[in-house]
Amino acid sequence: MVILLSQRAVDSFFNASFLLCEIRMILRETAPHHHLEGEQRIHLQDLLDSLGTEVQILRKELIP
Repeated sequence: MVILLSQRAVDSFFNASFLLCEIRMILRETAPHHHLEGEQRIHLQDLLDSLGTEVQILRKELIP
């Protein structure tokens, strides 16, 4: 079976991957206990919100 991906799906995939890397960096910086300071919490929340948006786009594009 061949599935053709739209440019929007590909862009969302790469955006989501970038966001996950950013989240990973925050987790590495705060290891081992992952205590987040105010700015880190805000930044993490923004990243998670953006990740959710990208996942929604992927769902729409890949599972019509």
